[in-house]
Amino acid sequence: MDADLLTQKVIYPISTEELERRWEATRDVMKEKRIDFLLIQNNADYLGGYVKWFTDMPAVHSYPVTVIFPVSDEMTTIWHGSSDPALVGPPEWLLRGVGKRLSTPIMLSLNFTCTFDAEKVVEELKSYKNCRISFVNEGAMTAGFSRYVREHLTSATFVDMTDEIDEIKAIKSPEEIERIKESAYLHDEAMKACFEAIKPGVREFEVAAMGRLKCRMLGSEQQFILMGSAPAGNSFPYDSIHAMNRELRDGDQVGILIEAVDAAGYYTHLHRIACIGRIPEELHEQFEVAKTAQKVTLDMLKPGADPMEMLQANNEFLRSRGYPEETRLYSHGQGYDLVERPAFQPGEAMKIKAGMNIAPHPAVLSKKATAIVCDNYIVTETGVSECLHKIPKEIAVL
Repeated sequence: MDADLLTQKVIYPISTEELERRWEATRDVMKEKRIDFLLIQNNADYLGGYVKWFTDMPAVHSYPVTVIFPVSDEMTTIWHGSSDPALVGPPEWLLRGVGKRLSTPIMLSLNFTCTFDAEKVVEELKSYKNCRISFVNEGAMTAGFSRYVREHLTSATFVDMTDEIDEIKAIKSPEEIERIKESAYLHDEAMKACFEAIKPGVREFEVAAMGRLKCRMLGSEQQFILMGSAPAGNSFPYDSIHAMNRELRDGDQVGILIEAVDAAGYYTHLHRIACIGRIPEELHEQFEVAKTAQKVTLDMLKPGADPMEMLQANNEFLRSRGYPEETRLYSHGQGYDLVERPAFQPGEAMKIKAGMNIAPHPAVLSKKATAIVCDNYIVTETGVSECLHKIPKEIAVL
């Protein structure tokens, strides 16, 4: 019955075999580093994919979810909900590999509740004297959670194996790669829906709404779409969702970034440009430079490559063409996180390996135009796959 409910109610649950692969790979490293428990906490799924990776259930909407992952037993989860054990959630059929489910009414807007999940963790682990614990990406956890655990599990030794988990997580299995391809298809269809909505008199948020609707109709749980638009001869960086009320007019340039998950929870993302009427010469020139910049990265993208060397090559290329260097993030991995390691920015030590889902998105910027190309590729043993997105790398004229 539980398996029937899972397939009836969840659009695309990841397979139990895939979950077991992740658990086994993680426990192999835990045994090697003599770690007894992992503590995992996320409160959103855009940049909080650890909970999803271990349980196939995402944390959403800033409600913290905590997972205790032992080296040799089933998981314990702590979800926002009733303190009555009879009303614990989520339902058992949604949580494979979980032996104990706990709930507590924790909401980050209520400061006095911000240690409720940590109190449950301490109750569960206080009998394990001298155990070794690793927080998974402790810096991204709430301060109340990690501080309380450290202060109350005084006999525990805290070590860190986040890097090892990140590398396991970054290399996709064949099942994951198939879902990532579905995510790319979803983005192509959403971009087409946005293009179909573009015409004079329509506002930016209305175009984005049509793209989001298409994502939802294809099973996406989370998505956001950013836009920028301006008359010819002007730059058009993205506006925040709060400021996407501009009315489109004849001659406008429109840049659209779609960042969404497919029905299984995998991110890709896609940026394309459309013009109402004609393509300004400055935009055409910069767009061709952006495509060449992306190729500079793709030619270097193979197992063993160093993201820092590719960042340097990207910036050297931009300087050679008279454009500003990238000072933010121009390429990165994706999976259950919108931005996943390896990240092509200072501080990254992870090297490229086969099976990674990498999204290079170089930006060629000037006062007269904004040219960005963003696509996804799977790293192979010798280089990269074909582009996962099928929508042409060209400026659409509408």
